[in-house]
Amino acid sequence: MGAVTNTGERTRHFDVPEVRWAAASTVLFLAGIAAQFAGAPTWAWWALYLACYVTGGWEPLLAGLAALRAKTLDVDLLMIVAAIGAAAIGQVLDGGLLIVIFATSGALEAVATRRTADSVRGLLDLAGDTATRVTADGEEVVDTTSLVIGDVVLIRPGERVGADGEVLDGASEVDQASITGESMPVLKTTGDEVFAGTLNGTGALRVRVSRAASDTVLARIVAMVEEASATKARTQLFIEKIEQRYSVCVVAATLTLFFLPLAFGASLQPTLLRAMTFMIVASPCAVVLATMPPLLSAIANAGRHGVLVKSAAVLERLGTITRVAFDKTGTLTEGMPRVIDAEDAVLRLAAAVEYASEHPVGRAIVAEARSRGLDVPQAREFASIPGQGVTAIVNGTRVAVGRPERKAGAVRVGAAAALNVAPSLPADEGVAVTVDEVEIGRIRLSDRVRPGASEAVARLLDLNPVLLTGDSEAAARRVAAEVGIEDVRAELFPQDKVFAVRALGDRVLVVGDGVNDAPALAAAHTGIAMGRAGSDLALETADAVVVRDELSAIPAVVTLARRARRLVLVNLVIASTFIVGLVAWDLLGELPLPLGVAGHEGSTIIVALNGLRLLRKSAWV
Repeated sequence: MGAVTNTGERTRHFDVPEVRWAAASTVLFLAGIAAQFAGAPTWAWWALYLACYVTGGWEPLLAGLAALRAKTLDVDLLMIVAAIGAAAIGQVLDGGLLIVIFATSGALEAVATRRTADSVRGLLDLAGDTATRVTADGEEVVDTTSLVIGDVVLIRPGERVGADGEVLDGASEVDQASITGESMPVLKTTGDEVFAGTLNGTGALRVRVSRAASDTVLARIVAMVEEASATKARTQLFIEKIEQRYSVCVVAATLTLFFLPLAFGASLQPTLLRAMTFMIVASPCAVVLATMPPLLSAIANAGRHGVLVKSAAVLERLGTITRVAFDKTGTLTEGMPRVIDAEDAVLRLAAAVEYASEHPVGRAIVAEARSRGLDVPQAREFASIPGQGVTAIVNGTRVAVGRPERKAGAVRVGAAAALNVAPSLPADEGVAVTVDEVEIGRIRLSDRVRPGASEAVARLLDLNPVLLTGDSEAAARRVAAEVGIEDVRAELFPQDKVFAVRALGDRVLVVGDGVNDAPALAAAHTGIAMGRAGSDLALETADAVVVRDELSAIPAVVTLARRARRLVLVNLVIASTFIVGLVAWDLLGELPLPLGVAGHEGSTIIVALNGLRLLRKSAWV
């Protein structure tokens, strides 16, 4: 994902109107600061600041007025009024800062929303645009969306399955990791079910469509992601949770301070000055900066360590999680099989046969033989039998590597001895290696657990980790035991994962990587995707991405988020103390405007510097 995001991503981002307005506002604000402190004429830097107000403030102003029409008063309108009030008494820089903060926040939210929507729509491309429908007169190529229940389609080797259905004829291994998350292709024969969006292997299949295009498992994944994204309440920052009452109180108090003295005969100018001073010292600048610097510093620190956290609200949510759920394939494991048990002589023959194979099992066998330094003989007359395995002639004998027969014949010791292979027939699972149709041994394979998985899980034991996977119970239990997870939910379809996540509670962190994890990532309180091998949909749906695929980053970013949340609370106490003190002074005495501004800005600087502590390397543990 990294290299692709350069120029193209920036171009798409600037297609979003909110981004263009926020960028313009920021540039004008910086230009205003430069002009002001460079000694430019007053009218010049005032013009730049006012242009910043217009470009960055018109959308929040409209949003605030719309809320006002709905009989609510939110912080958008309060911030705009505070900015205008600051400008009215000469503090135009303070107002510009508020405008830029709000404009940038809105732009980030708009970009995230658009990218997620684009990814959800692109998911449907997995099923392909066309399918080969079998008719009485032969075959015809049709749009997958036009397939109806009962149609028969031909799925050739290497093609995407265009519809959910039942296999009528043929045998092939189908890669259905995009739907179930299984790391190994699954054998499909007559009577088995196949899913739209999965990838056919080397065999041809004739499939009778059992679900309409709008009701396939893939389409339901899209619908679940959209529904979860739409209904999942936007977790707001702490200040936003109290914005309604705070905004009403500040506006009411400002209007009271202005109109009440006038009603008793006070002069206009000092009354306006006092009311504006109140608006400045009561404005949420310090509160906003009490919240944002710790969260943004934590986001920056996480980014340096390979974790992309998409927003400050995400980081705050991450600090409140109470449970964590892991996907298996591609998350706790690398998603590729590896040899875990094989005799050298058996592996040597298997590697000779599999040398020309592109199957994941074949690649694993060849890689293991190379790592052991085995002398692999040459094979000839290579052939692949869909759903069964591969065969070739090695040293003048027919060697086959594939699925074990349900009833193994007697071992011909003579044939095995001729090849210097000790006959063995372990009862456990594995890939069978036969010589002249006699099984001489098996090679056991398993998905490799990621380095550091056990340590990462151990650091999250206080969150009662659970494993959610579409893989088999046996495979799930094996990985769970290796990494230290006791709670295992296996053989889950995407919708099952969503139900499982919701049953775990309201503040669940889900860690996944594939298309089949996207609904659970969207439904979770917080979702983290493994970035290097993760699907586009998972990356866009998740709230954070582990770019380097290091599982140790998961507990580290959770710890960092908790520290950021604690620091936010400390900052809010500091900011609130300053605001209450300055407001009380203004109400009970006469607070000079310069002193009010100094106190307001001083509190802002204090909480900002305090929040920047999370930029230190020591904050990442």
